[in-house]
Amino acid sequence: MKVTWGKRWTAAVVVAVVALAGCGAGGGGSAGGARPSGVPEVDTEHDLPELPLDRYEFSRRDYDRQEAATLRLTQACMKSYGFADFPLHWREHDTTMSNVAVATMISTTLTGTLDLDQARRVGYGVDGDALKEYRERRSSKGRLVTRDESEVLRGVDKALHGSSKVNGREVPDGGCSQRGARQLWADVKDEPRMNGYVTKRRAVLDKAVATDRRMRRALDEWADCVEDKGFKRYASPEAAFRDKAWRRGGDGRTARTGRERDTAVADIACKREHNTVGVWWAVAAEKQRYDISRHQASYDAVRADLERVRAVVRRALTQRPPA
Repeated sequence: MKVTWGKRWTAAVVVAVVALAGCGAGGGGSAGGARPSGVPEVDTEHDLPELPLDRYEFSRRDYDRQEAATLRLTQACMKSYGFADFPLHWREHDTTMSNVAVATMISTTLTGTLDLDQARRVGYGVDGDALKEYRERRSSKGRLVTRDESEVLRGVDKALHGSSKVNGREVPDGGCSQRGARQLWADVKDEPRMNGYVTKRRAVLDKAVATDRRMRRALDEWADCVEDKGFKRYASPEAAFRDKAWRRGGDGRTARTGRERDTAVADIACKREHNTVGVWWAVAAEKQRYDISRHQASYDAVRADLERVRAVVRRALTQRPPA
């Protein structure tokens, strides 16, 4: 399993099996069940080349930079309302008095995880130590926001309290924190398209890769291998991950029985032996290229909006911090 911290600087923890999502759909496929061309050898996540659709979505680095830019813009906004010492990093709860609420979402993909060390330790469950570390890091960073700062930072409910003014200026909707986030997206032409188009295409394409003859054959080879090692036969690594026998709890943790951990290890060993993920990548890349060629204008429009956000982020991160 891999812990992936939430997108768009939310406080949620998104715990996911290695995100080998992507996959292609309709058209662009080879005849019959022949092995696809250009198959990379994939033993670990680091062996995976970029997929064609990756160019049309924000990367992890993009989200990190957006979070950093939002903090800079928020700080500038707070200082403009007279809070001269408002910090770049802040928190709103004293963690010695309350627990930090963390949402956990469990997901996997057709090919599942490639993290052998983690499979040995936690099987198909969440790494509780990594989750605890994230909670502690997230909840202790920065100084506490004061009551006066909070009104400007978060704004007030205008339906209940009407408008709010500080130093003769009206507090923006959602406060300075939301204003900072909105500034990053101000130049975007079509936000729903930018955020949703590629996600929807991936959902369609995922299904097509799963039913592609070459992928089905690769999964059959993987299933034979797992079964030959003395474990249950599964239709795919995703099905192995979702086996109810692992007794997954609401926090994503499983029972971590010897059987579970051994199955997870066999799952990854068989993917390596048969290069299951390499075949998946080749089929996915082929179909994604075809999909992009069919919908080039829409993909180009999405990419143009991504670049608009990146431009604002660059300006925010390179401008002189407020005095």
